[in-house]
Amino acid sequence: MGRQYPATFRAEAVELVRSSGQSIRSLAADLGIAEQTLRNWVRQAAIDAGEREGLTTAEREELQRLRRENRILHEEREILTPRGHPAAAFFAKESR
Repeated sequence: MGRQYPATFRAEAVELVRSSGQSIRSLAADLGIAEQTLRNWVRQAAIDAGEREGLTTAEREELQRLRRENRILHEEREILTPRGHPAAAFFAKESR
């Protein structure tokens, strides 16, 4: 994953794009960040403000959390099913 920037830096960069009249390319160079990174921040800010369609930052975070939980539950289920793990098969047989 790429470099993480503080939320305040991202917000200020987006505000500069909106208020300065400079191009994203020029501002990105001035700020020392990739042009596409700044474009992504501007797009996400528009989504979060309801100005554009897409998943908000909060929705993206929730989706990421739910996917992580789902992956863990699948792994746990695999361990607990007799066909998924030899130890589970042993304990299932012993408990009968």
